[in-house]
Amino acid sequence: MKKEKLDAAADDILFQEINEELKNEKMLKFWKKYGVIAMVIVIVALTCAVSYESLVAWHNKKAKAWANTYSQAYNLQIQGDYDGSLAIFKDMAEKNDGIYRDLAKMQTVNILLAQNKIDDACKALQDYINDEDANQSLREMAIIKLVSYKLENAPAEEINALLEPVLAANGKFVNTAKEMKAMLAIREGNTAQAQEIYAEILNSQNLPETLKIRTQNMLAALNESNLQ
Repeated sequence: MKKEKLDAAADDILFQEINEELKNEKMLKFWKKYGVIAMVIVIVALTCAVSYESLVAWHNKKAKAWANTYSQAYNLQIQGDYDGSLAIFKDMAEKNDGIYRDLAKMQTVNILLAQNKIDDACKALQDYINDEDANQSLREMAIIKLVSYKLENAPAEEINALLEPVLAANGKFVNTAKEMKAMLAIREGNTAQAQEIYAEILNSQNLPETLKIRTQNMLAALNESNLQ
């Protein structure tokens, strides 16, 4: 609960600053300053989601040995022993064809990111996305994560192509994909499209409170910017 309150407070501070920025600056400057920062929220959430998936797997699968191996590798990762952790995850990815193979690949990406090896991490994500045997939920997560690192500079056509499968699946990551599509519209200077997408998100059922507040703040900021 305390962490949730801290996250909510951080979101409030961030989007209060966004509101102020929009009063005085053009949309392009807004994107350059806050686009990547906004993605941090998504990245942190996805990292937590990977951990949650691993916990579900531990309880639902009867692969105790693999669960213990995964736990060992994850503990090494937490301790900062990236080489040791990567070696175990690589071995898991090669020898296991179930959920632990997928989790090992996703944790490998997290380690590469922790080492600031962004290009290697993006390649690993793209390889996973292209894997026909990949877990569907984790594949969508990988797409969102890859887009979060490409959103600032990649061509709009590439971003839209990446997001399309997530939007078409209309699953648990669909609103995050829509949020990224709205950010892309902002980047491209199409505030009207961004407003439409944010309004669509607000109309979604069972919308998480944090995303609801963030969306409302962005809509208010965009509306105020258009009035100037």
